[in-house]
Amino acid sequence: MKNGEIWYDTAEICLNGHVSNEFSISYPESNKNFCDKCGEETITECPICDANIRGYLHIPGVGSLSKFKAPSYCDNCGNPYPWTAEKLNAAKELADLLDELSPEEQEQLKKSLDDLVKDGPRTVVAQTRFKRILSKTGPEIVTGFRDILVDVVSETVKKAIWGP
Repeated sequence: MKNGEIWYDTAEICLNGHVSNEFSISYPESNKNFCDKCGEETITECPICDANIRGYLHIPGVGSLSKFKAPSYCDNCGNPYPWTAEKLNAAKELADLLDELSPEEQEQLKKSLDDLVKDGPRTVVAQTRFKRILSKTGPEIVTGFRDILVDVVSETVKKAIWGP
């Protein structure tokens, strides 16, 4: 522990994105080898570049500022964490199952997913395309996409697509 300075702890997160310990340095006794929610292995480092996964931000004299959420991308190398990649893959698989869409629409939907998760300049275009294409499906499909993507898209994207 670093007394008197601002620093990030290291988070321990399972491969499905469940946070098991946002304080793995401060409270190592709470670390787990496997997730108690899904049984997947937990990690504390990016599998691509080995950088620590940023956890809780310690600010001396200040309590918790917000609920910790698993990051989607590594802040060191920019690659998606395993849970982000897996959720994108699952959403793309779901897109392939939509018989009510043409193959071209399925491809457009899959291409939109990466931009929805990245929250960049193309996100608004991706939101519009995503909503337009999903309007051709039933509510259970929309719910399926929401359930898969809710943890890896920004609050702005959630509100734009699924409402408040």
